[in-house]
Amino acid sequence: MKKTTIRYSEAFKRQVVEELERVELPNMTSAREKYGIKGRCTVRNWIKKYGKEHLLPRQVRIEMPDEQREVKKLKKRIRELEAALVDSKVKEVLNQAYFDLICEDFGVANPDEYKKKAAAKLSDEEK
Repeated sequence: MKKTTIRYSEAFKRQVVEELERVELPNMTSAREKYGIKGRCTVRNWIKKYGKEHLLPRQVRIEMPDEQREVKKLKKRIRELEAALVDSKVKEVLNQAYFDLICEDFGVANPDEYKKKAAAKLSDEEK
């Protein structure tokens, strides 16, 4: 079964948006229902296309002052943690490069095998 694509003429699109603007249609859902428009965002896209954003519903968020402070504090903490993560990654890359250079200087053929042996030796010493 093939998917049917419905194309709407420019005149039809403008008519729907104009009816919304003149409040002949109370909202986008009623426009979809009246004209049998299937897409949930189709009318919204037409409104944006024709520069009538004032017809789109707005979301208003009301916060208490301490909620705003908490959000700012949490965003700052996220930035700090992201910076710390970047620093940690840089140190990890540098340490790996130093380790590879030292292994090369001392003639260690397999650095990964050396790491395993060193880790085993350290865990034995801790016991």
